[in-house]
Amino acid sequence: MFFWLYILIIVILDQFSKWLVVSYMEPGASIPLIEGIISLTHVQNQGAAFGLFAGNTWFFITSAVLLVLAISIYNFKNPLSICLQIILGLICGGAIGNFIDRFRYQYVVDFFDLGWWPVFNIADMAIVCGGILLVIYTFKSEEKDKINA
Repeated sequence: MFFWLYILIIVILDQFSKWLVVSYMEPGASIPLIEGIISLTHVQNQGAAFGLFAGNTWFFITSAVLLVLAISIYNFKNPLSICLQIILGLICGGAIGNFIDRFRYQYVVDFFDLGWWPVFNIADMAIVCGGILLVIYTFKSEEKDKINA
């Protein structure tokens, strides 16, 4: 339940924010939100996270589909804690959000610009946060197993 809810929330937030950027900003345009800290900059990212591996659109589309399918099947066959459902929902929601862009545009719409870090979007944030939380969750689970052993 929470798995699908978080996927839906991330995809809606991600796609709505990207729709706003594409509708109201030309590619390359930048709008400062907090001067010197964060801007909205419309970037058409043809690579993976932070522009790596540009030009491999079908590889990224296939990878996203396989990732979401594998996690969905695992979630369906195994009872997962609410925490793990949320974490995996963040990762899958982000993967689906960027998948939609790659399929529709052949690139991903990025727009959060910190100036010192590559431009990113809500889907990227969900994937990174989900990944960090998954590492923490895994370590916490291992600690519990050691204590209970």
